[in-house]
Amino acid sequence: MSAVAKLEPKQTLAKKFADRFNVDEHEVKNILKNTAFKVKDGQVTDEQMSALMIIANEYNLNPFTREIYAYPDKGGIVPVVGVDGWTRIMNEHPQFDGVEFKFSDEKVTHKGKNCNEWIECIITRKDRAKPIVVREYLDEVVRTPSFPTPWDTHPKRMHRHKTLIQAARIAFGFSGIYDEDEAERIMEKDVTAEGSHGTVKPTPKAEVFYLDDEFTANEAAWRKVIENGKAPEQFIAFIESRGKKFTDDQKAEIMLWKKQPVTIDAEPQDDFLTSYEQAESENK
Repeated sequence: MSAVAKLEPKQTLAKKFADRFNVDEHEVKNILKNTAFKVKDGQVTDEQMSALMIIANEYNLNPFTREIYAYPDKGGIVPVVGVDGWTRIMNEHPQFDGVEFKFSDEKVTHKGKNCNEWIECIITRKDRAKPIVVREYLDEVVRTPSFPTPWDTHPKRMHRHKTLIQAARIAFGFSGIYDEDEAERIMEKDVTAEGSHGTVKPTPKAEVFYLDDEFTANEAAWRKVIENGKAPEQFIAFIESRGKKFTDDQKAEIMLWKKQPVTIDAEPQDDFLTSYEQAESENK
C-alpha cells in the first residue's frame, strides 16, 4: 500500500504576517487597520487591508514601523512608502550597484530658499552596461498647496527624494507604490475633482470686472437705458450676463441713476435688448 503524502494546509497571508512580525494571527488585521491606514472618514475594509498586506509582502516592507501605509481610496488603496522604505528596497535589489546625484549650477528660489533648478540621480546596475540617469526639475515636482508641507521648509531635500524615487522606479521597475507626496496629490485630486455623484466639477472661471475707464466710456449709453424706465437691478443683471461683472462701487453708482419714484415695467427681454443697443448706437 503506497503512502499518501499529507499536504500542509496553505498558510494565509495574515498568518504569514503574524509569524513574521510576532503578532497574534487573530489580531493582525485589527492592528493593521488601526495603525497602517490614514483614515479621515469611514472604515477600512478587509479587502483594503488585504491589499496592503499583499503589497507589503511583495516588497518586504514593514507596515508596523510605517515603512508602508495606505490611504483608502474608492474601494482600493493608495499604498505609500516612505523614503527610507524606497532606499531599502533599492539597496536590497540583487542588481543594485550604486547611486549618486548631480546638481545643477543654475539656482531657483522657492519660499525664499535657493534651490537647484534640477537634480540628476544616477543608478548603476550590475547587469547593465550603462547607468540609469533621471533628471527632475524643481518646478515640475514642487508642491505649493495652501497648507504647510515639507516643501516649504526642506525643498532641496524633498527635490532629492523625488529624484531618487523616480530613478528607482525606472531602474528596478518598482510599481504600484507611491511616496507620501504623490499620495497626497492623488487624494487631493479625488476630493476636488469629484462631485456628489462622482462627476467631474468644472473649474470655476475667474470673474472679470469692468475697469473704471470702461465704465466711464459706457456710462452715457447705460444711463439712457435706465432713464427710459428700466430698473437698475434688471439692467445690472442683463449686462453681467454678457460676461463682465460690475464692482460694488459701480453698482452703487448705477443705482443712483434710478428715477424717483421708481416704475418698473414688464417689457420683454427682447425689447430691453433693443433699447440697450439703440442707446449704445446713439452714444457712438
